[in-house]
Amino acid sequence: MNVPSISPQTALLQVKLAVMYDSGTRDRALALMRQGIPNRVVAHELGVPRGTVGWWRHEDRKRRGEVYERPNDCPKCTNHAFDQQAYAYLLGLYLGDGHIISKPKQHHLSIFCAETWPGLIDEAEAAMRAVMALPSVKRRHKKGCAEVKSYTKHWTCMLPQHGPGKKHDRVIALEPWQQQIVDEFPWEFVRGLVHSDGCRITNWTTKIVAGERRRYEYPRYFFTNKSDDIRRLFTDTLDQLGVAWRQTNAWNISVARRASVALMDAHVGPKY
Repeated sequence: MNVPSISPQTALLQVKLAVMYDSGTRDRALALMRQGIPNRVVAHELGVPRGTVGWWRHEDRKRRGEVYERPNDCPKCTNHAFDQQAYAYLLGLYLGDGHIISKPKQHHLSIFCAETWPGLIDEAEAAMRAVMALPSVKRRHKKGCAEVKSYTKHWTCMLPQHGPGKKHDRVIALEPWQQQIVDEFPWEFVRGLVHSDGCRITNWTTKIVAGERRRYEYPRYFFTNKSDDIRRLFTDTLDQLGVAWRQTNAWNISVARRASVALMDAHVGPKY
């Protein structure tokens, strides 16, 4: 009979666990876990470290030939209903200041937000949770910046624009189902783009009035992105909404006409 070999590290761990906990404790833990009780609850009930309970669960699954698949609520994979309005906003954030890491043992969506705008950080996290509630979401604070991260490989399903290299170096095009969501919630998509790669500022100029030069101030929106495709998605959506715009240089889109700024103020507004 062939006996499967185990590594020295595994053998040592098994010896340590056998010394620390009797078989009765392990059996009670396995019985609870097979009823679907989470590891953390089992660990608390039996006074056993959570890592030890996780190891027992792993070894039990291996002995029984059970293949573990992490539960997910990916709308594309499970037909799970999701908040499409939140998705339109999140899509805009991702195209502006987001990226996906997708490696064999590392999967997450990151949205980067300036810490100057705490409301934006909260909205980014809320949008991630509204699209997929099961993945864990965390914030990583750096100097002047917060990275909002949601951990699951299924963000590549929901954001198929993911790919190697920088977004402005590859083609960015929405799939039909994404375009349908953007068409239904265009303002949320514009909000996400402006909140990531845009701003609302106050410009000023001078005019001669009654022979006297006077300072004149007016609000203006800017959107800046190196990707021709992403800028086109932004301007196409503005056209759909009746917002007048112009391109001021290679990367910048400006909205400055009074009626169009009023529309943007009503539906987008400054970051906060």
